[in-house]
Parts: sequence; structure tokens; C-alpha cells
Amino acid sequence: MSELPVNGVDADTGAYLFAPDTVESLAAVARGEEPEARHVRALRKRDEQREPTFGVMFGFDPEDLASVGWAVVTTPGSPVLDALRPLLDRRKAQAGALYRELVVEPGDDDGAFLRRHGAAPGPAEPAKIPYYLLLAGGPADLPFTLQYQLDVQYAVGRLHFDTLDEYASYAAAVVAAEEAAPPPPAVHLFGVRNPDDRATALSTTQLIEPLHKELADHGVAVAADVGEQATKARLTALLHEPHPGRVLFTASHGIGTAKPNAREVQGALLCQDWPGPMAAAPLSADTYFAGADVAGRPTPDIVFSFACYGAGTPAASDFPDGRDAGRAYVARLPQRLLAAGVLAFVGHVDRVWSCSFLWQGMDPQIGAMASTLRALVAGQRLGSAVEYLNQRYAAIATELVTRVDALRKTGRKVDDQTLAALWTANTDARNYIVLGDPAVRLGPGKGP
Repeated sequence: MSELPVNGVDADTGAYLFAPDTVESLAAVARGEEPEARHVRALRKRDEQREPTFGVMFGFDPEDLASVGWAVVTTPGSPVLDALRPLLDRRKAQAGALYRELVVEPGDDDGAFLRRHGAAPGPAEPAKIPYYLLLAGGPADLPFTLQYQLDVQYAVGRLHFDTLDEYASYAAAVVAAEEAAPPPPAVHLFGVRNPDDRATALSTTQLIEPLHKELADHGVAVAADVGEQATKARLTALLHEPHPGRVLFTASHGIGTAKPNAREVQGALLCQDWPGPMAAAPLSADTYFAGADVAGRPTPDIVFSFACYGAGTPAASDFPDGRDAGRAYVARLPQRLLAAGVLAFVGHVDRVWSCSFLWQGMDPQIGAMASTLRALVAGQRLGSAVEYLNQRYAAIATELVTRVDALRKTGRKVDDQTLAALWTANTDARNYIVLGDPAVRLGPGKGP
């Protein structure tokens, strides 16, 4: 029986959040899952097209809002539009006739939403629904699944705050950043390697270090704090020292808890200060960076985090033996960062897996993440830049469904190792989301 590496640490015990998953248990889930047919068709179509413009129709420029459009998506009667008005006015001026304010009706999935506006699965048609979509509201009303599904065709981001003042602060920060002189873009990598911990050893040697080499080889201004340097004090400095125009990429455990204040710490970033799983003691607040640690205006423009629950927690986990929270929510750390001035946060909902950068029997597979970072530094809009992640999801999903279909229709056997790897990688790839306006970018450039 083969076990897979564990990601995520329990704040209450200092142990891993989950027992190691077995290949056999994940393969059993994959064999029993019934993919939603319409969603599968969209993924297959996207994977077959491989157009250079990604999710939007051929001939449209994803870097020009007047070409591809921009829309805010809310629930009926949402009060957030007034709070976001400075940002909406700016996007309306940029997108012109392709600016929209759209509504998701109660019970809508992506199919119902698209049909109401005359759109169907396939490349985004900006005259029907703009390519850039900002969901403004929480996952209770605008579910994470809606975001995942729309993101196959569109460049989707989400904003969710507890107060209207936070929405207004975010809108003001984006407008101010876009009106200021753009600083030179750069990337900073922050990679934890905790003692006696396989997961962070893998993310350091197979993700952070290859990313550093890849970016440097392509002329990107890149710096890194790895292992013993990756402390909470250093992360605090990186988030607050003057350095606009920077993408901060982190790789660490995200933490979880069963206590009533779960939202305050779930998805917080566990730093090098944690002595590792052998300590077997509850986590001290000085070992992780949580929303409460955000002070003043953070200086990175975009944060990209590889960590369990880094972007949010679903009501029910997508993975076997996962912890069901009972309600879905956006993680507190990115919420605080965005309210304080960060333009966007890219992170993961639910558990994160090393298959984000590893593929069985092959060297580290960092192409999607490296391409996203390089595109951002080149000035590409975030929603367009993360299409490299979405393309990877479409490719994995297509292979998974093809194999499962063959198993069911012809009895062609798929070994547990292959099926478990594909199913886990598919769900892992799907669950990366953008928090913030997907149209933000570093500087005025038009990208590669």
C-alpha cells in the first residue's frame, strides 16, 4: 500500500492535519466519481484548442479591456457595488461598451449563468460575457465551484470582505496603483524547509529552487529566502518593507484548526520557526503568519501562495478523509492583505498537493507556475497570466476523464497509481483561484 506526502499542519496538535492518503483510497474515489458532462466537454474543448489567446476567442487581445471586456458579478441587491465604485468607474472607462454589471441568481451554476446571457461552453465571447469577471461576494452566495467552472473559459477573480469599508479600501488601492508610475517588476521566492518534514523538503528542492533557476535564466529579477532564512520575521519584513512592483511567491504548510476561531488561522503560512512534526506540540503564534499579523500597508503587489487552505476553505472537502468545515469561507490572511493594499492573491482552496509541481517519474514540472510568474513580470494582466495554470488543469482533466471513460465503457484497466495520481492532480489543479481583480497587472506593459 503506497502513501502520498502529507501537506498541512494542525495548529491544535502540531501534527499533520491528515493521515497519509493511500494510492488505493484515492483510486477508489476516482473510479466512483461521475464528472459533470457539460463541464467535461468544456475542458476537452479548451484542451484541444490550445489557442495562443487562451480563454478568449481568437482575434481578441486579453491585455486590452476594450477588446475583451470586464464585468463585476454579484448577487441581486448586493451593497458592494457602491463601495467598489471608483474601481468600477475606472474599468468602465477602460472597457467601454464591454463593461458589465452582472448578477448570479440564487441556485445558478455556471451553465445557468452563461445561458441567461446567451453564452455557451467554449472560448469567451466578450460581446456576450466579458472575459474578465470579478465575483464580489462570499462563497456562500457565489460558490467556489462556480468560480472553478467559470475559470475554464474566463479570467475570474473574487473579492470577499466582511465590511463595505474593506471593499472601498481595496478599490482605492487598485486605482492608486494603476495611476502611479510603475516600478521595476521583480519576483521574491520564500520557501520553508522544516526539520524532518518531507512535504517542505519537496517544495524547496522541487519547486522553489527550480523556479529560482528558471526565472533567473530568463532574465527575471528574482531573489529568494529558503530554509533557515524563511522565518516569520523574514516573511513579515518581505510583506512590509518598501518594494512595490513585486510578486511574492511562498511555499510552506498551511495550517488548520478545529477550534471556533478557525477562520482566523486556517490557511496561515507556517514558517521555518516550526521545529517539525517530531515536536508534537500545539503551534505557537510565533511560528506562523496569519491575518492578524498584517500591519500597515503590505508592499508586494501580488502574492502567490502554495499552501493548504491558503485562499479558502470549502464547506465540504473534495478529498477523502478531509475535514468538512460546514461553511465555505475565504481565508483571513489574503482577506487582510487585500484590504490593506495588496492587489491580488493567488492561492489554493482545500488541501494542496505536491503534484502541483511533480509528475510521476519525471523531473520537477514547474512550467505552469514559472510561465505565470514570467508573464506577470512582463506586464500581463493576472487573469490572463494564470491561464497557464488553467490550461494545465484542462489537460489533466481531459486525460483523467478519457481513462475513466475507457474503464467504464470497455473495461480497460487503469492501475491504481496512475488513476490516483490523475484524480489528485486534477482536483489540486482546479482549486487554484485568484482573489482580487483579475485585470490587475504589474506596470503598464502588454505582456509577452
